[in-house]
Amino acid sequence: MRRIHDAAGDPPLRRQPAGFEGLARVIVAQQLSAASAAAIWARVATVLAPLSAERLLAAREQTLRDAGLSRPKIRTLRSLAAAVAEDGLDLDRLADAAEEEVHAALCALHGIGPWTADIYLMFCLGRTDAFAAGDLALQVAAQHAFDRPKRPDAEELLRLAERWRPWRGVAARLLWAYYPIVRRSALNAPV
Repeated sequence: MRRIHDAAGDPPLRRQPAGFEGLARVIVAQQLSAASAAAIWARVATVLAPLSAERLLAAREQTLRDAGLSRPKIRTLRSLAAAVAEDGLDLDRLADAAEEEVHAALCALHGIGPWTADIYLMFCLGRTDAFAAGDLALQVAAQHAFDRPKRPDAEELLRLAERWRPWRGVAARLLWAYYPIVRRSALNAPV
């Protein structure tokens, strides 16, 4: 990890607000580059200002599509909004809950899986031991950082990350900061 830190420097904290807005932002970022996610989020936040579960439920689908959201993301966001506005999902209470409880509550919603729950735990709730083992960038960075012949899958990466407890979230930030270095070196490698 020292070598990774020496190469990548201090990783950014990248904290986001918790609650509905933070989780909605994580959903928007699913499977997108940071730049694309930021651009779409800016448009979504503008058309729904002030952002709330109720405003999202009331928005026309075409308005959300025009902001850059795909139909699956709209379904996921509406599922979250309905859970908060109609079904009593209390994201403020979950902020103090055990990671397993947060994970279970979020993964019970349509379109939210382990990656989204892990990212919410890390970036919105600031949990130092949360770890998104299913994240492709983390897997690629770990493969190169630890000289593995192939990219570790989520299970293998979780086993590797056990030694970083209770700071797996910090290790993940280091690996994410290292990932652009890995990508640049791959682009510059001789063919």
